Amino acid sequence: MWRRDNWRWPPRRSKPPPPRSLRRPPARRPAARALATEADMHAVIYHNAQCGTSRNTLALIRHAGIEPQVIDYLRDPPSRERLRELIAGAGLSVREAIRQNGTPYLDLGLDDPSLSDEALLDAMLRTPILINRPFVQTDKGIRLCRPSEAVLDLLPPVTGPFVKEDGEVVIDSSGRRVR
Repeated sequence: MWRRDNWRWPPRRSKPPPPRSLRRPPARRPAARALATEADMHAVIYHNAQCGTSRNTLALIRHAGIEPQVIDYLRDPPSRERLRELIAGAGLSVREAIRQNGTPYLDLGLDDPSLSDEALLDAMLRTPILINRPFVQTDKGIRLCRPSEAVLDLLPPVTGPFVKEDGEVVIDSSGRRVR
């Protein structure tokens, strides 16, 4: 039976702790991130949180120790000039930068090869889901990061393992790029 006079806080230890001079310092975890910081490198990602490739790309940027500027391009689409800059900087044509799967691409008749780049840009700005994603810009350049590990070419060296949300290993336990 419990008695009030038996209660003691903090509970008694079986042995007293060792003196401070004999205690081990706390274990240090090895750094799993690159030495880059936000001050070292600036990154911008045109992101769609509903897209697994975009989420994995964002996670890789953060794994590299960089907190990017995240632009939800569906809510805040880029201007025509900025979209042109992203497409040209990534070395793509406008048609290569347009997303076909899961979009009204065919319904809008955008598969017509006679459409000009300006007409395609107009459609992308009117319906931002047509903009392929994710576009990433860092100090090292601009890239359409499909597949998501393409972003590694724009980042400082990354240490520590990284696994995509679907379980695919991108960086192994010794810090080497798998794909």
